[in-house]
Amino acid sequence: MAVKLGVNIDHVATLRQARCISYPDLAAAAATALQAGAVGITVHLRQDRRHVQDADVRRLAPACRLNLEMAATPEMVAVAVNAPRPHSVCLVPEHPRELTTQGGLDVAANQERLAGVVSTLKNAGIAVSLFIEPDARQIEVAARTGAEFVELHTGAYALVPEGGELSRLREAARVARGLGLRVNAGHGLDTTNVGAIMKLEGLEELNIGFSIVARAVFVGLDAAVREMLAAMRAGEES
Repeated sequence: MAVKLGVNIDHVATLRQARCISYPDLAAAAATALQAGAVGITVHLRQDRRHVQDADVRRLAPACRLNLEMAATPEMVAVAVNAPRPHSVCLVPEHPRELTTQGGLDVAANQERLAGVVSTLKNAGIAVSLFIEPDARQIEVAARTGAEFVELHTGAYALVPEGGELSRLREAARVARGLGLRVNAGHGLDTTNVGAIMKLEGLEELNIGFSIVARAVFVGLDAAVREMLAAMRAGEES
C-alpha cells in the first residue's frame, strides 16, 4: 500500500491572517492540494487562533478528508464533536509561545485525561491519533488510551537526518504496529529528507505542511504537492 500524503495548510492561513482578509482562501488551497494528489488536508486549530479559525474548520470539514490537529482541551473537543465534524483528530501538545509544535505528547503522564478525550472523539465517529515521540514507553501507553493511530514526530530526524533518530523511528513504528496501532508521521519533512521515512514499517500517511507551502511561493501549490509526492515515491522505490 502506497504511503498517502496529507497536506497541512496552516501557513496558507498564516499568510491570510497577516492582513486579516479573505485570501488566500483555504478551501481553494485544499482543493488544489487534493487535485495534485494529496488524500487529505490537515489544519491545526490553535487555542490562540493565530492562523486557522473556527470558520475554516466548519467550511473544510464537509468538503474534504479533514484531519484536525488540536490540543486535548474541552474547548477543542467541543469544536471537533460539533457538526460538521472532521474525519480525524490528531491530539498534539500546545504551548502559547511556541512557533510550531515542539515535540510529542507526554502520554505516559496524561494517560487518563487523554483516554477520556479519545473516547469522546471516537464516540462522535472521529478517528483519533496521538502525536508522540518515537519512544517505546509513550507508544505502549498510547495503545492503552484507545487511539487508533500514532503520528510519530519526525522533527529531530528532519534536523539531523544522518543521526540516530531514523533508527528510533524505525523501532517505534515496529513497536506501534506490534501493539495494533496504525502509524502516521510528520513534522519538518521536505523533499530532501522524506525518502528514508518512507521505509518505516506499516507507515500509512505523512502529514507535511510548511515545506510544501514554502516551495509553493516559487512554483505554485499544485507543483509543490506533486514534487513532494514524487520524492515520496522515489523513497519507496529506492
